Amino acid sequence: MENFTPFLSLIGGLLIGIASLVLMLGMGRIMGASGIISGIIDVKNIRIKDISWRISFVIGMIIGALLYAKFTQMNLGESIHIKASYITLIIAGLFVGCGTVLAKGCTSGHGVSGLGRLSKRSMVAVIVFMVVAVITASIIHNFIL
Repeated sequence: MENFTPFLSLIGGLLIGIASLVLMLGMGRIMGASGIISGIIDVKNIRIKDISWRISFVIGMIIGALLYAKFTQMNLGESIHIKASYITLIIAGLFVGCGTVLAKGCTSGHGVSGLGRLSKRSMVAVIVFMVVAVITASIIHNFIL
């Protein structure tokens, strides 16, 4: 964590919290990335009206990242140093996807929106996410990399 800046982290956290609140108050929706994206992919079970806000949200996340990179002059390609192979990344992505299905949500849905609503289910999910993340990181750091 050589580039950690508490002020920028606070601003980012506030923006995420405000976005979550606006989505909840404005549309009655929970801001969880896995639910938003799965609603786009599962086209046969949702209405066209439902797809438009989801696509707008995903586009907004992409544009936000690009704007951040532009204004901070960060080269997105050089800022990420991943030592894993593509196969490892694909397997990891599948595990994350399965985890979000089992938990009925992801870290943003449970961690931001769920904890903000004092949901017991979200509290359990976040604890499980964090414990599994620490165990996984320890295994990978000590035995694989």
